[in-house]
This record gives sequence, C-alpha cells and structure tokens, in this order.
Amino acid sequence: MDYRKPSDRKSMHSRIVQELGMQIVSGRFLPDDKLPAEALLCEEYAVSRPVLREATRVLVAKGLVYSKPRVGTVVKARREWHMLDPDVLHWLMQSSPQNEFFNVLTSVRSIIEPAAAALAAQHATEADIAAIGEAYQRMEAAPTPEALLQPDLDFHSRIADATHNDLLANLCNMLSVAIAEALKHSNQRPNLHELALPRHKAILTAIENRDALGARHATLVQLDDARSALSVVLGADLS
Repeated sequence: MDYRKPSDRKSMHSRIVQELGMQIVSGRFLPDDKLPAEALLCEEYAVSRPVLREATRVLVAKGLVYSKPRVGTVVKARREWHMLDPDVLHWLMQSSPQNEFFNVLTSVRSIIEPAAAALAAQHATEADIAAIGEAYQRMEAAPTPEALLQPDLDFHSRIADATHNDLLANLCNMLSVAIAEALKHSNQRPNLHELALPRHKAILTAIENRDALGARHATLVQLDDARSALSVVLGADLS
C-alpha cells in the first residue's frame, strides 16, 4: 500500500499509518515514548481496535515501534528503524531539512555507486551494457528536466543490475525513492545537459571498456557534480 500518495478514498488504516509514522520520524514521539493509549487513538480516528491494531502492525514491521501487552506501543530507537523502507524514507525526506537529507543521501551514494560501477565494468554482459547505453540515449534526447528524470534513474539502476550482485542491486533499488527526489532538484540546474551528460557518458564509456577503476572514478566525479548541482538549486552548501 502506498501511504505517500493515498487516494481520496483511502482507508482509515492507511491514514493512521501515515500520520503516526510521520509523527514518529519527525520527532513528535521520541524513542521510548509510548503512543497514546488504544482507546484514545480509536476515539481520535473513529475506528475499531482491530483497525488500529492492523495499522500498528505496519509500524512494527517498519521497525518504528514495538507493542507489548500491558505496556502499550513504544517508539524504538532510531537505529532500529528500517530506514530504507520506502515509506520511512519518504517520511524522513518530508521531516528533514532538504540540504541535510540530501547531504546524507549523497554521502551514501558516494560509497555505494562507485563500487557498483566498478563491478558493472567487470561483470556486465553485452545486454547489460546495451541497456545502460539505451538509458543514456534517452537522457540525451530528453527535452526537459522532467523528461530526464526516468532515463536518469534507469541509467543508475541498470548499472546496479549489471553488477549481478543481488544484494547490491536491491540496496540501490531501495534508495531509488530518495534518489528520484534528489534528481528532481538537481536537474533544475541551468545548463543541465552540458554539465551532467558528459559525466554520465564517462561512466558508460568506462563500463563499455571494462575499466573498473575508470568507472569508479567517473562515478565519483558525477556524484560530486550532483552535489554541486543540489547546492546551486537549494542555495545551500552540501559539502
């Protein structure tokens, strides 16, 4: 269920998950805090206990809370949250200052993506390389920043797939929600094509040439440029 873009007819279950999840991630409820008693939440949302308990189970599954009889529902320590859960990641983006969140995200990308590009250069099949190249061609052809978003995401996700390392590819995929949000901002930079495309092309060329070190370096350069683009658009230092 997508709690980020609920329909007008969304269930009370999804509304409870969305609102309580956001309050926990934003710090309204702190670690070791108890959520309001079941009776109070049932009254506030006008729902039955089974509906509330089902919503609570979703929050438990996301690592945000635990529930015990005669104790209630208690917020877990931040380190236990499932940070890469798409909904938790979305709530983090919504509740954190943009420059702070994107700085953390870029730091994580700078650890993962250069290694992924190096592995792709070593292990990609000809079909993998063709798929990465096809995404790059769509990037070149994109007439607007909005049209560039999906090809850009595809470019990076196909590099991750080309590693043939399922754990790494899955990790990169779990970050895609946050990466998409970052790209929506960084792609608003003036002279986007002139600045961004050569750096992506360098990654592709290194992978085509089976140059693992070159792919790693080209990705670091591209991510440094992405950090600069976010700084320009947000008017903040993301160093």
